Amino acid sequence: MTAATVAPKSPNKTNKWRYTAGFMAFAILSGVAFFGTMSVLVPQRLRADLGMGATESTAALGAINSAGSIASIFIALFIGALSDRTASRWGKRTPWIFTGAFIYGICFWSLSRPSTAVLIGVFYVIALVGLNMVQAPIYALISDRVEEESRATVSAAIGGGGVIGQGIGTLIGSRFIENVEVGFICTGLCALAAGVLAVVIAPREPSSKDMVKDTSKSTWKVIVESLTPPLKDCGDFYRAFICRTCLIVAYQMIFSYQLYILTDHIGESTKQAAVSMSVISVLTMVASMIASLISGPIADALHRRKAPIAVACIVFAIGLAMPWIFPTQMGMFLFGGIASFGYGMYLSVDQALNVDVLPNKETAGKDLGFMNIATCAGQAIGVAITSSIVAATGSYNFVFPTAIVMTAIAAISVLGIKRVK
Repeated sequence: MTAATVAPKSPNKTNKWRYTAGFMAFAILSGVAFFGTMSVLVPQRLRADLGMGATESTAALGAINSAGSIASIFIALFIGALSDRTASRWGKRTPWIFTGAFIYGICFWSLSRPSTAVLIGVFYVIALVGLNMVQAPIYALISDRVEEESRATVSAAIGGGGVIGQGIGTLIGSRFIENVEVGFICTGLCALAAGVLAVVIAPREPSSKDMVKDTSKSTWKVIVESLTPPLKDCGDFYRAFICRTCLIVAYQMIFSYQLYILTDHIGESTKQAAVSMSVISVLTMVASMIASLISGPIADALHRRKAPIAVACIVFAIGLAMPWIFPTQMGMFLFGGIASFGYGMYLSVDQALNVDVLPNKETAGKDLGFMNIATCAGQAIGVAITSSIVAATGSYNFVFPTAIVMTAIAAISVLGIKRVK
Protein backbone atom coordinates (compact mmCIF):
# COMPACT_ATOMS: atom_id res chain seq x y z
CA MET A 1 0.00 0.00 0.00
CA THR A 2 1.48 3.35 -0.99
CA ALA A 3 1.33 6.52 1.07
CA ALA A 4 -1.54 7.82 -1.00
CA THR A 5 -3.59 4.64 -1.26
CA VAL A 6 -6.69 4.25 0.85
CA ALA A 7 -8.42 1.05 1.80
CA PRO A 8 -11.26 -0.07 -0.46
CA LYS A 9 -14.62 1.36 0.39
CA SER A 10 -17.02 -1.18 1.78
CA PRO A 11 -20.40 -1.61 0.08
CA ASN A 12 -21.81 -3.00 3.33
CA LYS A 13 -25.05 -1.13 4.14
CA THR A 14 -24.51 -1.68 7.86
CA ASN A 15 -21.21 0.17 7.59
CA LYS A 16 -22.93 3.03 5.78
CA TRP A 17 -25.34 3.50 8.65
CA ARG A 18 -22.59 3.12 11.23
CA TYR A 19 -20.70 5.95 9.54
CA THR A 20 -23.90 7.96 9.45
CA ALA A 21 -24.57 7.39 13.16
CA GLY A 22 -20.96 7.94 14.21
CA PHE A 23 -20.51 11.14 12.28
CA MET A 24 -23.92 12.42 13.39
CA ALA A 25 -22.94 11.78 17.01
CA PHE A 26 -19.79 13.83 16.43
CA ALA A 27 -21.69 16.65 14.74
CA ILE A 28 -24.42 16.88 17.38
CA LEU A 29 -22.10 16.75 20.39
CA SER A 30 -19.53 19.08 18.83
CA GLY A 31 -22.34 21.50 17.93
CA VAL A 32 -23.62 21.38 21.50
CA ALA A 33 -20.14 22.13 22.82
CA PHE A 34 -19.25 24.85 20.34
CA PHE A 35 -22.47 26.84 20.20
CA GLY A 36 -23.34 26.43 23.87
CA THR A 37 -19.92 27.84 24.66
CA MET A 38 -19.40 30.53 22.03
CA SER A 39 -23.01 31.70 21.48
CA VAL A 40 -24.06 31.89 25.13
CA LEU A 41 -21.55 31.06 27.86
CA VAL A 42 -18.54 33.08 26.66
CA PRO A 43 -20.66 36.15 25.71
CA GLN A 44 -22.28 35.96 29.16
CA ARG A 45 -18.88 35.67 30.86
CA LEU A 46 -17.64 38.77 29.02
CA ARG A 47 -20.55 40.86 30.28
CA ALA A 48 -21.53 39.36 33.63
CA ASP A 49 -18.19 38.06 34.95
CA LEU A 50 -15.74 40.49 33.34
CA GLY A 51 -18.07 43.50 33.49
CA MET A 52 -17.74 44.62 29.86
CA GLY A 53 -20.22 47.01 28.28
CA ALA A 54 -22.23 46.33 25.12
CA THR A 55 -19.75 47.72 22.58
CA GLU A 56 -16.67 46.40 24.40
CA SER A 57 -18.07 42.87 24.79
CA THR A 58 -19.18 42.76 21.14
CA ALA A 59 -15.68 43.74 20.02
CA ALA A 60 -14.04 41.25 22.42
CA LEU A 61 -16.26 38.39 21.24
CA GLY A 62 -15.43 39.26 17.64
CA ALA A 63 -11.70 39.32 18.39
CA ILE A 64 -11.82 35.95 20.20
CA ASN A 65 -13.77 34.30 17.38
CA SER A 66 -11.51 35.82 14.73
CA ALA A 67 -8.31 34.72 16.47
CA GLY A 68 -9.60 31.18 16.77
CA SER A 69 -10.76 31.07 13.16
CA ILE A 70 -7.47 32.37 11.76
CA ALA A 71 -5.48 29.89 13.87
CA SER A 72 -7.76 27.07 12.68
CA ILE A 73 -6.81 27.76 9.07
CA PHE A 74 -3.24 26.60 9.66
CA ILE A 75 -4.14 23.90 12.18
CA ALA A 76 -6.56 22.21 9.76
CA LEU A 77 -4.02 22.29 6.92
CA PHE A 78 -1.27 20.65 8.96
CA ILE A 79 -3.51 18.02 10.52
CA GLY A 80 -5.16 17.12 7.21
CA ALA A 81 -1.78 16.67 5.51
CA LEU A 82 -0.20 14.79 8.42
CA SER A 83 -3.15 12.43 8.76
CA ASP A 84 -2.71 11.53 5.07
CA ARG A 85 0.77 10.24 6.04
CA THR A 86 0.07 8.71 9.45
CA ALA A 87 1.02 5.04 9.78
CA SER A 88 -0.45 3.26 12.80
CA ARG A 89 -2.24 0.05 13.73
CA TRP A 90 -5.39 2.13 14.30
CA GLY A 91 -5.33 3.73 10.83
CA LYS A 92 -4.45 7.16 9.45
CA ARG A 93 -7.27 9.21 10.94
CA THR A 94 -8.31 7.51 14.20
CA PRO A 95 -5.30 8.48 16.38
CA TRP A 96 -5.83 12.15 15.54
CA ILE A 97 -9.57 11.99 16.26
CA PHE A 98 -9.15 10.28 19.63
CA THR A 99 -6.32 12.51 20.87
CA GLY A 100 -8.01 15.67 19.66
CA ALA A 101 -11.20 14.82 21.56
CA PHE A 102 -9.42 15.09 24.90
CA ILE A 103 -7.74 18.41 24.03
CA TYR A 104 -11.05 19.79 22.77
CA GLY A 105 -13.02 18.75 25.86
CA ILE A 106 -10.51 19.83 28.50
CA CYS A 107 -9.91 23.23 26.92
CA PHE A 108 -13.62 24.01 26.49
CA TRP A 109 -14.17 23.33 30.17
CA SER A 110 -11.11 25.50 30.92
CA LEU A 111 -12.80 28.51 29.31
CA SER A 112 -14.63 28.95 32.63
CA ARG A 113 -11.36 29.73 34.43
CA PRO A 114 -9.59 32.75 32.80
CA SER A 115 -10.19 36.18 34.31
CA THR A 116 -9.44 38.23 31.18
CA ALA A 117 -10.71 38.25 27.60
CA VAL A 118 -7.15 37.68 26.32
CA LEU A 119 -6.76 34.46 28.33
CA ILE A 120 -10.21 33.29 27.19
CA GLY A 121 -8.97 33.78 23.64
CA VAL A 122 -5.81 31.76 24.31
CA PHE A 123 -7.74 28.81 25.78
CA TYR A 124 -10.18 29.01 22.89
CA VAL A 125 -7.41 28.75 20.29
CA ILE A 126 -5.96 25.69 22.05
CA ALA A 127 -9.44 24.14 22.14
CA LEU A 128 -9.69 24.62 18.38
CA VAL A 129 -6.46 22.67 17.94
CA GLY A 130 -8.30 19.72 19.48
CA LEU A 131 -11.45 20.35 17.45
CA ASN A 132 -9.50 20.35 14.19
CA MET A 133 -7.66 17.18 15.21
CA VAL A 134 -11.11 15.56 15.33
CA GLN A 135 -12.86 17.34 12.49
CA ALA A 136 -10.29 17.31 9.68
CA PRO A 137 -9.69 13.52 9.80
CA ILE A 138 -13.44 12.81 10.03
CA TYR A 139 -14.08 14.82 6.86
CA ALA A 140 -11.22 12.96 5.14
CA LEU A 141 -12.81 9.63 6.12
CA ILE A 142 -15.80 10.49 3.93
CA SER A 143 -13.48 10.42 0.92
CA ASP A 144 -11.53 7.42 2.24
CA ARG A 145 -14.33 5.08 3.26
CA VAL A 146 -17.79 6.22 2.09
CA GLU A 147 -19.09 5.28 -1.35
CA GLU A 148 -20.04 8.13 -3.67
CA GLU A 149 -23.73 7.20 -3.81
CA SER A 150 -23.96 7.40 -0.01
CA ARG A 151 -22.00 10.59 0.59
CA ALA A 152 -24.95 12.98 0.65
CA THR A 153 -26.67 10.84 3.28
CA VAL A 154 -23.54 10.79 5.44
CA SER A 155 -23.04 14.49 4.76
CA ALA A 156 -26.62 15.07 5.90
CA ALA A 157 -25.78 13.35 9.17
CA ILE A 158 -22.89 15.76 9.74
CA GLY A 159 -24.69 18.86 8.52
CA GLY A 160 -28.03 18.19 10.13
CA GLY A 161 -26.37 16.94 13.30
CA GLY A 162 -24.35 20.14 13.55
CA VAL A 163 -27.43 22.34 13.37
CA ILE A 164 -29.30 20.10 15.82
CA GLY A 165 -26.30 20.31 18.13
CA GLN A 166 -26.36 24.07 17.80
CA GLY A 167 -29.96 24.13 18.99
CA ILE A 168 -29.26 21.85 21.93
CA GLY A 169 -26.09 23.78 22.80
CA THR A 170 -27.88 27.10 22.76
CA LEU A 171 -30.63 25.58 24.92
CA ILE A 172 -28.10 24.23 27.44
CA GLY A 173 -26.21 27.51 27.46
CA SER A 174 -29.38 29.51 28.07
CA ARG A 175 -30.36 27.19 30.93
CA PHE A 176 -27.04 27.87 32.66
CA ILE A 177 -26.77 31.55 31.80
CA GLU A 178 -26.72 32.38 35.52
CA ASN A 179 -24.49 29.41 36.45
CA VAL A 180 -21.89 29.33 33.68
CA GLU A 181 -19.49 27.05 35.58
CA VAL A 182 -21.91 24.12 35.26
CA GLY A 183 -22.59 25.09 31.66
CA PHE A 184 -18.89 24.88 30.78
CA ILE A 185 -18.66 21.44 32.42
CA CYS A 186 -21.54 20.23 30.21
CA THR A 187 -20.06 21.64 27.00
CA GLY A 188 -16.59 20.30 27.85
CA LEU A 189 -17.97 16.78 28.35
CA CYS A 190 -19.86 17.01 25.05
CA ALA A 191 -16.68 18.09 23.25
CA LEU A 192 -14.81 15.09 24.66
CA ALA A 193 -17.60 12.66 23.80
CA ALA A 194 -17.88 14.00 20.24
CA GLY A 195 -14.59 12.51 19.08
CA VAL A 196 -14.69 9.41 21.24
CA LEU A 197 -18.15 8.31 20.08
CA ALA A 198 -17.28 8.98 16.42
CA VAL A 199 -14.44 6.46 16.74
CA VAL A 200 -16.49 3.94 18.74
CA ILE A 201 -19.65 3.96 16.59
CA ALA A 202 -18.18 4.20 13.07
CA PRO A 203 -16.60 1.07 11.52
CA ARG A 204 -13.03 0.54 12.63
CA GLU A 205 -10.53 2.14 10.28
CA PRO A 206 -8.11 -0.35 8.65
CA SER A 207 -4.55 -0.38 9.94
CA SER A 208 -2.07 1.81 8.09
CA LYS A 209 1.04 0.60 9.94
CA ASP A 210 2.35 -1.11 6.79
CA MET A 211 1.77 1.95 4.62
CA VAL A 212 4.88 2.70 2.59
CA LYS A 213 6.14 6.15 3.49
CA ASP A 214 7.71 8.44 0.93
CA THR A 215 11.16 8.88 2.48
CA SER A 216 12.15 11.35 -0.24
CA LYS A 217 10.07 14.01 1.47
CA SER A 218 11.56 15.84 4.41
CA THR A 219 9.43 17.25 7.20
CA TRP A 220 9.83 20.71 5.72
CA LYS A 221 8.67 19.50 2.32
CA VAL A 222 5.57 17.99 3.92
CA ILE A 223 4.89 21.32 5.65
CA VAL A 224 5.29 23.22 2.37
CA GLU A 225 2.98 20.77 0.59
CA SER A 226 0.39 21.12 3.35
CA LEU A 227 0.38 24.88 2.72
CA THR A 228 0.11 24.51 -1.06
CA PRO A 229 -3.48 24.84 -2.26
CA PRO A 230 -4.91 22.76 -5.12
CA LEU A 231 -3.58 24.22 -8.38
CA LYS A 232 -4.73 21.86 -11.15
CA ASP A 233 -8.29 21.17 -12.37
CA CYS A 234 -9.61 23.00 -9.32
CA GLY A 235 -12.11 25.56 -10.64
CA ASP A 236 -15.11 23.74 -9.17
CA PHE A 237 -13.23 23.22 -5.91
CA TYR A 238 -12.85 26.98 -5.47
CA ARG A 239 -16.44 27.69 -6.49
CA ALA A 240 -17.55 25.33 -3.70
CA PHE A 241 -15.01 27.08 -1.47
CA ILE A 242 -16.56 30.50 -2.18
CA CYS A 243 -20.06 29.13 -1.59
CA ARG A 244 -19.12 27.71 1.80
CA THR A 245 -17.18 30.83 2.83
CA CYS A 246 -20.02 33.21 2.03
CA LEU A 247 -22.70 31.10 3.70
CA ILE A 248 -20.65 30.72 6.85
CA VAL A 249 -19.95 34.46 6.87
CA ALA A 250 -23.71 35.09 6.76
CA TYR A 251 -24.36 32.42 9.36
CA GLN A 252 -21.75 33.69 11.83
CA MET A 253 -22.88 37.28 11.43
CA ILE A 254 -26.17 36.42 13.12
CA PHE A 255 -25.88 33.16 15.06
CA SER A 256 -22.74 34.18 16.97
CA TYR A 257 -24.51 37.28 18.24
CA GLN A 258 -27.93 35.86 19.13
CA LEU A 259 -27.69 36.86 22.78
CA TYR A 260 -26.59 40.39 21.96
CA ILE A 261 -29.18 40.76 19.16
CA LEU A 262 -31.95 39.78 21.55
CA THR A 263 -30.77 42.24 24.22
CA ASP A 264 -29.48 45.13 22.08
CA HIS A 265 -31.59 44.88 18.88
CA ILE A 266 -34.85 43.42 20.18
CA GLY A 267 -34.59 45.08 23.61
CA GLU A 268 -34.99 42.07 25.91
CA SER A 269 -33.42 41.65 29.33
CA THR A 270 -30.83 38.93 29.86
CA LYS A 271 -33.44 36.65 31.48
CA GLN A 272 -35.94 37.29 28.69
CA ALA A 273 -33.21 36.62 26.11
CA ALA A 274 -32.43 33.30 27.81
CA VAL A 275 -36.08 32.25 27.44
CA SER A 276 -36.16 33.40 23.82
CA MET A 277 -32.97 31.51 23.04
CA SER A 278 -34.51 28.37 24.50
CA VAL A 279 -37.43 28.67 22.07
CA ILE A 280 -35.09 29.45 19.16
CA SER A 281 -33.07 26.37 20.10
CA VAL A 282 -36.11 24.12 19.84
CA LEU A 283 -37.09 25.68 16.51
CA THR A 284 -33.53 25.19 15.28
CA MET A 285 -33.49 21.53 16.27
CA VAL A 286 -36.86 20.70 14.70
CA ALA A 287 -36.23 22.63 11.47
CA SER A 288 -32.71 21.30 10.95
CA MET A 289 -33.77 17.72 11.72
CA ILE A 290 -36.51 17.86 9.11
CA ALA A 291 -34.13 19.46 6.59
CA SER A 292 -31.42 16.85 7.12
CA LEU A 293 -33.85 13.92 6.94
CA ILE A 294 -35.22 15.19 3.65
CA SER A 295 -32.34 16.85 1.80
CA GLY A 296 -29.48 14.35 2.00
CA PRO A 297 -31.35 11.23 0.88
CA ILE A 298 -33.17 13.19 -1.86
CA ALA A 299 -29.86 14.57 -3.15
CA ASP A 300 -28.44 11.03 -3.26
CA ALA A 301 -31.55 9.67 -5.01
CA LEU A 302 -31.54 12.46 -7.63
CA HIS A 303 -27.74 12.55 -7.92
CA ARG A 304 -27.93 16.32 -7.53
CA ARG A 305 -25.88 18.68 -5.36
CA LYS A 306 -26.24 22.17 -6.85
CA ALA A 307 -30.03 22.54 -6.90
CA PRO A 308 -30.55 21.58 -3.23
CA ILE A 309 -27.86 24.06 -2.17
CA ALA A 310 -29.31 26.87 -4.31
CA VAL A 311 -32.75 26.29 -2.78
CA ALA A 312 -31.15 26.19 0.67
CA CYS A 313 -29.58 29.62 0.04
CA ILE A 314 -32.98 31.11 -0.84
CA VAL A 315 -34.63 29.69 2.28
CA PHE A 316 -31.70 30.80 4.44
CA ALA A 317 -31.87 34.36 3.06
CA ILE A 318 -35.60 34.57 3.84
CA GLY A 319 -34.85 33.54 7.42
CA LEU A 320 -32.11 36.16 7.73
CA ALA A 321 -34.57 38.85 6.68
CA MET A 322 -37.05 38.14 9.47
CA PRO A 323 -35.38 40.02 12.38
CA TRP A 324 -34.61 42.88 9.99
CA ILE A 325 -38.21 43.24 8.82
CA PHE A 326 -39.70 42.35 12.21
CA PRO A 327 -37.34 43.51 15.03
CA THR A 328 -39.35 41.61 17.60
CA GLN A 329 -39.20 38.35 19.52
CA MET A 330 -41.42 36.78 16.85
CA GLY A 331 -39.01 37.96 14.17
CA MET A 332 -36.24 36.08 15.93
CA PHE A 333 -38.44 32.99 16.24
CA LEU A 334 -39.13 33.10 12.49
CA PHE A 335 -35.42 33.53 11.90
CA GLY A 336 -34.65 30.51 14.07
CA GLY A 337 -37.05 28.24 12.19
CA ILE A 338 -36.63 29.39 8.59
CA ALA A 339 -32.90 30.12 8.59
CA SER A 340 -32.13 26.85 10.38
CA PHE A 341 -34.15 24.89 7.83
CA GLY A 342 -32.24 26.51 4.97
CA TYR A 343 -28.86 26.11 6.61
CA GLY A 344 -29.67 22.52 7.50
CA MET A 345 -30.49 21.85 3.83
CA TYR A 346 -27.12 23.29 2.83
CA LEU A 347 -25.13 21.33 5.40
CA SER A 348 -26.92 18.13 4.40
CA VAL A 349 -25.28 18.26 0.98
CA ASP A 350 -22.19 20.36 1.70
CA GLN A 351 -19.67 17.64 2.57
CA ALA A 352 -20.81 15.45 -0.32
CA LEU A 353 -20.30 18.36 -2.73
CA ASN A 354 -16.86 19.12 -1.29
CA VAL A 355 -15.71 15.52 -1.72
CA ASP A 356 -17.13 15.36 -5.25
CA VAL A 357 -15.14 18.44 -6.38
CA LEU A 358 -11.80 17.32 -4.91
CA PRO A 359 -9.08 17.73 -7.57
CA ASN A 360 -7.12 14.73 -6.26
CA LYS A 361 -8.67 11.97 -4.13
CA GLU A 362 -5.22 10.83 -2.99
CA THR A 363 -4.66 14.06 -1.06
CA ALA A 364 -8.16 14.25 0.37
CA GLY A 365 -7.00 15.11 3.89
CA LYS A 366 -4.87 18.02 2.74
CA ASP A 367 -7.39 19.38 0.23
CA LEU A 368 -10.31 19.10 2.64
CA GLY A 369 -8.08 20.93 5.09
CA PHE A 370 -8.00 23.76 2.55
CA MET A 371 -11.76 23.53 2.22
CA ASN A 372 -11.92 23.96 5.98
CA ILE A 373 -10.26 27.35 5.47
CA ALA A 374 -13.65 28.41 4.13
CA THR A 375 -15.17 27.55 7.50
CA CYS A 376 -12.43 29.26 9.49
CA ALA A 377 -12.25 32.32 7.25
CA GLY A 378 -16.04 32.57 7.16
CA GLN A 379 -16.22 32.52 10.94
CA ALA A 380 -13.51 35.18 11.27
CA ILE A 381 -14.96 37.42 8.58
CA GLY A 382 -18.54 37.02 9.82
CA VAL A 383 -17.88 38.10 13.39
CA ALA A 384 -15.54 40.87 12.19
CA ILE A 385 -18.21 42.28 9.88
CA THR A 386 -20.87 42.27 12.59
CA SER A 387 -18.64 43.82 15.25
CA SER A 388 -17.47 46.46 12.76
CA ILE A 389 -21.01 47.35 11.69
CA VAL A 390 -22.19 47.60 15.31
CA ALA A 391 -19.14 49.67 16.28
CA ALA A 392 -19.69 52.05 13.34
CA THR A 393 -23.48 52.41 13.51
CA GLY A 394 -24.36 51.46 17.08
CA SER A 395 -27.05 49.03 15.88
CA TYR A 396 -27.66 45.71 14.12
CA ASN A 397 -29.90 47.12 11.36
CA PHE A 398 -27.27 46.82 8.63
CA VAL A 399 -26.07 43.39 9.72
CA PHE A 400 -29.04 41.49 8.28
CA PRO A 401 -29.01 42.88 4.69
CA THR A 402 -25.25 42.37 4.56
CA ALA A 403 -25.70 38.72 5.50
CA ILE A 404 -28.37 38.33 2.80
CA VAL A 405 -25.95 39.68 0.16
CA MET A 406 -23.34 37.13 1.23
CA THR A 407 -25.94 34.36 0.86
CA ALA A 408 -26.73 35.51 -2.69
CA ILE A 409 -23.04 35.31 -3.62
CA ALA A 410 -22.96 31.77 -2.23
CA ALA A 411 -25.88 30.71 -4.45
CA ILE A 412 -24.29 32.21 -7.57
CA SER A 413 -21.00 30.42 -6.84
CA VAL A 414 -22.51 26.95 -6.43
CA LEU A 415 -24.56 27.31 -9.62
CA GLY A 416 -21.29 27.92 -11.50
CA ILE A 417 -19.92 24.46 -10.64
CA LYS A 418 -19.57 22.38 -13.80
CA ARG A 419 -18.34 18.93 -12.77
CA VAL A 420 -21.24 18.18 -10.42
CA LYS A 421 -24.95 18.33 -11.28
